[in-house]
Amino acid sequence: MRLHQTLGAAAGALLLALAVPSSAHATTGDFFYKTSTGQDAAISDPVSARCVNLPGTSTDSPGHSPRNFTTSTVTAFLEADCEGDTYFVMKPGAKLGDKLKLSSVVFS
Repeated sequence: MRLHQTLGAAAGALLLALAVPSSAHATTGDFFYKTSTGQDAAISDPVSARCVNLPGTSTDSPGHSPRNFTTSTVTAFLEADCEGDTYFVMKPGAKLGDKLKLSSVVFS
């Protein structure tokens, strides 16, 4: 009888652990860019799968020159709030020049 209770309690604990939402995963590393005024800026260890509006940029005054030194692929958008068409996808280690304009990013 006790074996059945122990197995039932273990199964219940496992189901509860699976039902509790896990914490958000962060990527590791830094993402560098230049603001609309040309100042250097960075995001460190960003949360994955969450849109990030880049400080110092906007849809009308985007940033440029992104460098992805994170462990994740970055999807860059010209518009804020990761709106509009996907603008560019950057693999880890990618460095792009001032011709790529961006206002928001999401990390895989």
